[in-house]
Amino acid sequence: MRIQIGDYMVQVWRGDLPGHFGSLSDLADLSETFGNLKGRNDEDGSLFCISVSPQFQTWPDLLVTQRFYPDVGGFDPGVLIVPETGVVFIGAGERLLAYRLGNPPVRLWEDAADAGFWWWDRQGDTILMAAELELAAWNLHGQKLWNTWAEPPWSYSVQNGVIQLDVMDNLSTFPLLTGPLKENP
Repeated sequence: MRIQIGDYMVQVWRGDLPGHFGSLSDLADLSETFGNLKGRNDEDGSLFCISVSPQFQTWPDLLVTQRFYPDVGGFDPGVLIVPETGVVFIGAGERLLAYRLGNPPVRLWEDAADAGFWWWDRQGDTILMAAELELAAWNLHGQKLWNTWAEPPWSYSVQNGVIQLDVMDNLSTFPLLTGPLKENP
């Protein structure tokens, strides 16, 4: 799949590596691989590869390849690019990654999604990440703001900078930027 986000061209492969993977890996400004690309058995999960390059550039600035699990329906890889800061958020299985594109591109962090990544969601100046057991937030520069536990079935909505989180019919509301209040022990 090939899509354009702002001034960036993104290519995504799932299942098999592209035929020109060796060239992509050699010519990318930053190429990272997580896990065994060949996979020894079904428990190794699925293969996911993403390249990000400025529009009209042949070779990627960033190439990330990994095996991920869980890899069943609802746990699809996700990518969110913040065009104004050049930050790329990647989620697949339980691995979360953030990169800053530039000369050279750099990995900002690696984190984990509790029990499996669901999706990224940009709400103004905040990036939300939904996972099986977690809702978390980062700013547009990739700095983590907060996270909170959630058990399925759960959902959220955002209106006027306020999140309404519904966890198993228990509703809570809190500011998008600061997250839920932490109780003192």
